Amino acid sequence: MTVFDFEKGEQGDWFSFFSSHIDQETAKIVYDTPEEGAAEFRVRSMIPYWEEKRKGRKLESKMVLNPTTRAMERVTWDADLTSEQNAQESAEAWDYAITGFKNAFSAPGKPIECTLDNKLRFTKMPVFVRFIGRVFQIIADAGVGQQKAAEKNSQTPQDG
Repeated sequence: MTVFDFEKGEQGDWFSFFSSHIDQETAKIVYDTPEEGAAEFRVRSMIPYWEEKRKGRKLESKMVLNPTTRAMERVTWDADLTSEQNAQESAEAWDYAITGFKNAFSAPGKPIECTLDNKLRFTKMPVFVRFIGRVFQIIADAGVGQQKAAEKNSQTPQDG
């Protein structure tokens, strides 16, 4: 029997952890293949969280020079929030986006529980930040692909 819980909504997809490193010659991220029995993380996009939080808020923005690319980039922030409130919302966003751990163990071999504190600990690790960034990219690309397929399927054939 398959049970659908409409109250919880979409909780995310499972991704096996893969390591990565930065290529010294090209300065690009190189993603490794997940190892057998790797930890798994259930992740969903942060976009719905941020869209809901930012409804009706006053935003401020400013164009700043990116010293690496030498291009002007827009930086936007919530005008009404303190730095503590921003930090709290960031923690809530991570809690929203990462919804489960499987097969994740600490150095002494103790299972790591899926708690807010542990989620935030992971986000302090560069290798995890690269992993989760790539996962968000995969989720976004899948969403774009699904949207294009739906648009293509909804088009009616032209009489000719």
